[in-house]
Amino acid sequence: MNKKTLLLWLTGGIIGAVGGYLYFLYFGCEGSCAITSSPVNSTLYGTVMGGLVLSIFDTKKKK
Repeated sequence: MNKKTLLLWLTGGIIGAVGGYLYFLYFGCEGSCAITSSPVNSTLYGTVMGGLVLSIFDTKKKK
């Protein structure tokens, strides 16, 4: 894994974690939702999704 790919994953993960936590604070439900009922769950989900979304922009050619 090169530095650009790692930087994209880390940046996406950080942005996603902040976004997931903010989503929990403003829109989260209490107990009935699997992802948004806990700040840990929503933050982890945001981290994974943010990393995946920004990894799309990796322009390295794959053989």
